[in-house]
Amino acid sequence: MSFCLELHLQQSEDYEILISNAGFKEAKVVIEKHAPKILYVKPGAKVLGARIIGVPPIPIGIDEAQSKMTVPYTKPCHGTAVVELPVEKEEIDKVKAISVNPHKK
Repeated sequence: MSFCLELHLQQSEDYEILISNAGFKEAKVVIEKHAPKILYVKPGAKVLGARIIGVPPIPIGIDEAQSKMTVPYTKPCHGTAVVELPVEKEEIDKVKAISVNPHKK
């Protein structure tokens, strides 16, 4: 089953907003400090059913032990939020498959 971030945020209370109304750089710092493992994706990558936008490379926090993911979520006119939510292992595997090394250009 495909995960939809927008729908999850609308219909569930099973997530935590770590920061809201932030900029891309601030969101990146929060994710990198919060998550035990960081994977990076390119802008426009589809993560949890949503296109992720921001300044590349975009960090995605992974906590495999707790099956949680920490992602930046940007809505026009509302800024960027950092959201931590439970996910299935398949969603973590999808991010691993599209991740990029932040030090390569």
